[in-house]
Amino acid sequence: MTDTVLRIENLTTQIGHNRDTVTPVSDLTLEIRAGETFALLGESGCGKSMTALSIMRLLPGSGRIESGSVRLLGNELLDISESAMRGHRGGEVGMIFQEPMTSLNPVMTIGSQIGEAVRLHDPDNRDAPGKRILELLKLVRIPDPERRINEYPHQLSGGMKQRVMIAMALAGRPKLLIADEPTTALDVTIQAQVLQLMKDLQRKTGMAILLITHDLGVVAEVADRVGVMYAGQLIETAGVKRFFETPRHPYSQRLFHALPTPGKRDHTLIAISGQVPSLKKRFRGCRFANRCPLATDVCN
Repeated sequence: MTDTVLRIENLTTQIGHNRDTVTPVSDLTLEIRAGETFALLGESGCGKSMTALSIMRLLPGSGRIESGSVRLLGNELLDISESAMRGHRGGEVGMIFQEPMTSLNPVMTIGSQIGEAVRLHDPDNRDAPGKRILELLKLVRIPDPERRINEYPHQLSGGMKQRVMIAMALAGRPKLLIADEPTTALDVTIQAQVLQLMKDLQRKTGMAILLITHDLGVVAEVADRVGVMYAGQLIETAGVKRFFETPRHPYSQRLFHALPTPGKRDHTLIAISGQVPSLKKRFRGCRFANRCPLATDVCN
């Protein structure tokens, strides 16, 4: 018996058609186990969020999964109907986003919104969700939940709104939580609180977490393993300790070189020159070669 919660094999996702086809996820393979936090790291435009949307089957209208496999608890998600997939979303797999204000309904109280998630994904509390709503608010450490349950999103701080999103994601008692840049819009103090909350919830529930981020500090704080993504491709996977001690891919090494530290206070930061290449192009060799100071002919 395996403790693997999510297994992705050779996943390729495309958007658009003909000459305008973009491939944001290219032949990606990864595995996440129960109780583990796997951080997917990389610059903007590297395909991290599209990987999450592919897992959830929430691609834009012109998007499609070209090939590969996505298995949740051993069940293939790419072969089931959309109605069956809706049962998994918010149930066995939950997702929280970078900006909670765009995900919360401004004209519904937070109690109503969490209650909607409970009625959809928690059969035991479907008919009388009130107790479960308060339980979830307490679980994510929202103070005075009996009062907050009747408040609207605009009455909450950014950190509190993100806690509401986490509560909604937990309504179905998920085995996998996908967190797409969940702390980017928050200040440093609130960011630390939300990350600690996610770690504590993981210890209580045993859920797996796929954390999407561009922040090495966040990776160091919460991740067990890390996968580095560049131009749609997973280029390095490692345990977090080994990754921080000896990053192997030149792109990973350049990310560390660009990291501001106290020792670099009086020096110019080393930036990665150039930009992520267009994902419309057909690649040969290493996708980082045209930005890499270590590149040789063999890289191409």
